[in-house]
Amino acid sequence: MGEETQYFSKDFEWEELREEIENDLSLRHHLLPFDPSAPSPSLSLSNESEAWKSFHNRHSTGRFFKERRYLLKEFPELLTCDADSKVLEVGCGNGSTVLPILRGKQIITVYACDCSMEALERAKDIICTTDGLSIEHRFHPFLCDLSLNGFPKWLICDFCRKPSPHKPNDFCLSDANKNKEVSMDRISSEGGQCCIGGVDFVTLIFTLSAMPFQKMPKAIAKCISVLKPGGLLLFRDYGLYDMTMLRFPPERRVGFREYMRSDGTLSYFFSLDTVRNLFVSAGFIELDLEYCCIKSVNRRNEKHMRRVWVHGKFQKPIQSCPSSAPH
Repeated sequence: MGEETQYFSKDFEWEELREEIENDLSLRHHLLPFDPSAPSPSLSLSNESEAWKSFHNRHSTGRFFKERRYLLKEFPELLTCDADSKVLEVGCGNGSTVLPILRGKQIITVYACDCSMEALERAKDIICTTDGLSIEHRFHPFLCDLSLNGFPKWLICDFCRKPSPHKPNDFCLSDANKNKEVSMDRISSEGGQCCIGGVDFVTLIFTLSAMPFQKMPKAIAKCISVLKPGGLLLFRDYGLYDMTMLRFPPERRVGFREYMRSDGTLSYFFSLDTVRNLFVSAGFIELDLEYCCIKSVNRRNEKHMRRVWVHGKFQKPIQSCPSSAPH
């Protein structure tokens, strides 16, 4: 798809797809409640990150992902935001989301995290070698596994939110020093504080579906904790009855609408109600939530594919009491 091509999100109606799928007996196993006693891949809730690290090692050339230029059409707020706006990209992979954001808004700062150091290194390589893209002081990758840990304190901390004449300047720097991707000089120079004071946007692009469903509520709570009041969380992920979901055989199910690929990575497929409940329960205000239904064609075999993604925008309330970030 060319950069200037009009982007459509309604090539077909999701309700028509739902009716077709739910009337197809060969796909009935996707609709049944999950039986924990049924044969399924062995799932350790602590090793899904290792599976993704191995994935990025295998795809270290970066050819597996394409730059997601359509995101600026889906989320125009990233183009119209203030000059000093800060974005946190969660699960940045090799930079396929970060690159169009940095390219589209030359005065925006992006903080990007991933559980894989190899992915972060690849993202830096891609972005640093992009012609005409000035990234000095604009792109800051750091290692963080959101499914296991909270964000580093230097993103925002309760102590920094509360003015105090006795506040030490290096309160958060011990946490930052543990992360080789973070410059203590840069952090301490941000307004003379020991943290950057929160971000204006959090992007969750095909990241939440990669962690076990039971870990999603805490992950979303961590995201709202680093947003400034009034900040936006921009969400895009796999939708219910997407083509990839229907390809999974029954033995790959590890939960309701949750599957494990042969390489050990997870994939969850969201309904609108599930997404709404997750984010509203965390304290977000729903601004936009819909299925994006796209038809694509495999040019090699002329096979038509129906892709379903969930598109959402959620806002942190402007009037909110500071709360501790989950750890």
